[in-house]
Amino acid sequence: MEASKKVKQEKKKVLLMGKSGAGKSSMRSIIFSNHVAKDVRRLGATIDVDKKRVKFLGNLLLDIWDCGGQDAFTESYLTSQKPYVFSDVGVLIYVFDVESTDFSAAEQHPPGHSDRDLQTFEAIIAALGEYSPGARIFALTHKMDLVSAPYRAAVRKAKSDAIRARSGRFLSNIGIYTTSIWDESLYRAWGSIVNSLMPNLDIIELGLKDLQAVTEAEEVVLFEQNTFLTVTRVGSEVGNENPNSDRYERLSNIIKTFKNSLSSYTDSNSSHQFDSFSIKTRIFNLIIQRLTHNTYVLVVFPPGEAELHCATLNILQARDEFARIESVADGSSAAADDEESVKGKGRMRG
Repeated sequence: MEASKKVKQEKKKVLLMGKSGAGKSSMRSIIFSNHVAKDVRRLGATIDVDKKRVKFLGNLLLDIWDCGGQDAFTESYLTSQKPYVFSDVGVLIYVFDVESTDFSAAEQHPPGHSDRDLQTFEAIIAALGEYSPGARIFALTHKMDLVSAPYRAAVRKAKSDAIRARSGRFLSNIGIYTTSIWDESLYRAWGSIVNSLMPNLDIIELGLKDLQAVTEAEEVVLFEQNTFLTVTRVGSEVGNENPNSDRYERLSNIIKTFKNSLSSYTDSNSSHQFDSFSIKTRIFNLIIQRLTHNTYVLVVFPPGEAELHCATLNILQARDEFARIESVADGSSAAADDEESVKGKGRMRG
């Protein structure tokens, strides 16, 4: 590909906001810094704004602003720092603590409870609407593991309805999730957040469909290599009928844990990067293999030794193609060229 068709890295400003102690820094550390849930208890409170730049899929840079949630900081964000904090925002992630006594959705608050957290949320999205009206909003009701299982559905609905009622002009552009650091719900929410920022998603999916066709796969799933968040997936009719709708988030959680455990057997303090592994059974084969410098691909396909070898070779053949796709801008002429380039690729079948 010509150098003129390469793109500069695209920056997206991500605000991470919410009340102090809601769990913002903990979830960020688990997703982006390879911490495990039991270790984040040692993290201290965020002071003012903690900025972290994260490279995601090659040409996408996430500027994550983890904003301290103490009252004095929040007041500063909404007054003296307002243009600085809320300008040029791509995504706002607002984290609510489900156990907060100030996160009451009832019209008549119980004694000692209020809707103060919701009022702060309203003020923040009003400021966002003033300086970044095109931003996406994601509201996470966090620490759901602290809610007894029989009551979770009712709490989820009540909190989600309360958030929607305060979303104003962003009502049609808000994603609402319930999360916990102790299960796959955190990966589901953050996968959706990052997916909303992805350029070239349609072209990536076209390439995955080509790979799915030549391997006769039930499902092909693309993961980002550091976070193991799901970027996107394609599947056959059989694969699309899989009743386990949370399987991608479970895989993210399991593989991320596996990657972290590998560091125990290396000299590196960082999460170890493996190249591939496969599972062979009588009814299916499964491969998880590095696809590009920034991604892994999971392929589920028919059983057989020959099928396994052919799928492995097809993934290796697809690497250069997907590296090109990652390097072009969404909507550019180069992107159109790559859309044509992924059609009709010759592959090996089992």
